[in-house]
Amino acid sequence: MRVDIRNLTRTFGATRAVDDISFSFGAGEVFGFVGPNGAGKTTTMRILATLDEPTAGDALLDGISVVQEPEKARHRIGFVPDSLPTHSDITVEEYLDFFARAYGLKAAKRHEVVAEVQEFTNLTGIREKLLKALSKGMKQRVCLARALLHDPPVLILDEPAAGLDPRARIELRELLRALAAQGKAILISSHILTELAEICTGAVIIEQGRILRAGTLENIIAESQPARRIVIRPLGQPEGLHRELLQLPHVSAVALTGNEVSLEFAGNEEEVCELLAELIRRGHRLAEFRQPKSNLEDLFMSVTKGGVQ
Repeated sequence: MRVDIRNLTRTFGATRAVDDISFSFGAGEVFGFVGPNGAGKTTTMRILATLDEPTAGDALLDGISVVQEPEKARHRIGFVPDSLPTHSDITVEEYLDFFARAYGLKAAKRHEVVAEVQEFTNLTGIREKLLKALSKGMKQRVCLARALLHDPPVLILDEPAAGLDPRARIELRELLRALAAQGKAILISSHILTELAEICTGAVIIEQGRILRAGTLENIIAESQPARRIVIRPLGQPEGLHRELLQLPHVSAVALTGNEVSLEFAGNEEEVCELLAELIRRGHRLAEFRQPKSNLEDLFMSVTKGGVQ
């Protein structure tokens, strides 16, 4: 399964909520959809879920257009919106059974699928509970279960972790990992960037309706921060190491903080190894030599400006 968003645009009057965006993701990938409030994330997801139509552009699911063939597209998409079910007089099992019927599942097959989905999302123990009695985390599980009933190859999740307690967020993260391992193509928006970074293989950063970065995390971090950051902690005083580093190739922005020396290094991985070997040849005893990984939060803050539409 491949999802291709091509030149997608959505306007509301004079406002361009989504402004000519394009990106792709596929089976087994989890793409984080990141941006400030009002950036166009929910509008894009609603278009992918065939709940809204673009002003221009399209989205293709293995070549099936969400604009031209919405009925076919819906069978391939599981959508978890940012709103939770508000029904007051229906149980978890009745709720899932209703949607299983809506997806066209019949009799014994329907009961089998509902039971399997409840087990996978750990809802079996509360299947007789009324929805109104559930916590937010459990309601979010019900929403995910509903999206999985027809076994869609694509999952679109809009802020699924918002307001969840730590345990519920961890459990949701593990479910998403399991779904990606099954070959689902997953697009998930969230403001909890540290958690997104733990499960995402790629990201799309959007602001004011425009894409700022898109691709694998490794690639977009490399594009945004071409120089590597290296931190060295020597045994003994670091001042001598600090002076020597300034004379070595590819080294810049050397800073001394406490007993650590940090620097920016413009070389490749092989040249990083050569730097370490050279320091050891010069007799420096190093307790630590590491490259701190830039995270999604750092990347987000470096490429966005905080603008709203």
